[in-house]
Amino acid sequence: MKPILLILASGSPRRKLLLEQIGLKFKTWPSNVEEPAFSGTDPSTYASDLALLKAREISDQAPEAIVVGSDTIVVVDNVVLGKPVDAESAHKMLRMLSGRSHEVITAYCFVCKGLSLEEVHYVSTQVHFRELLDTEIERYIATGAPFDKAGSYGIQDYSSIFVDYIEGCFYNVVGLPLSDFNARLDHFLTINKLVLQ
Repeated sequence: MKPILLILASGSPRRKLLLEQIGLKFKTWPSNVEEPAFSGTDPSTYASDLALLKAREISDQAPEAIVVGSDTIVVVDNVVLGKPVDAESAHKMLRMLSGRSHEVITAYCFVCKGLSLEEVHYVSTQVHFRELLDTEIERYIATGAPFDKAGSYGIQDYSSIFVDYIEGCFYNVVGLPLSDFNARLDHFLTINKLVLQ
């Protein structure tokens, strides 16, 4: 078994905590790649392409490591909701999500340029919001929490009170589907005769 370094190509504190939660040893090296806007392709393909874009950028600089790229998107009526640019756009997104279900897709990939390896996966979770009051939306926006999150909310923060129920993996909505990710990583390491150093 060949020892290999694992790199998380993300500055997301949530993803870092999730990987630490399952006991993985890894380095953090955030990707600075410019993300293209959604252009009407399949949302899961879009998320997968973004994850690969981020991982490939870091793998070019660290070809002997396994680089994990990831991207989480929120989809409602086939519209991809990114991170809000201001309070007005955050309010508009949360109003769109109020009283209905939406889809959260997290794509993640393993890339090792030095070994010519690439593997990408995605997981989808349905999240249902209860009807939201404007005062609740404004209170949440005032915390500043929505501004670094797709769809203007983080299920693990104050906005958890907006959620009636979910169908699928909770951790997928936070930023990485831990059970699926861990199983796929174990398989990736095993078939390629690798072990994390």
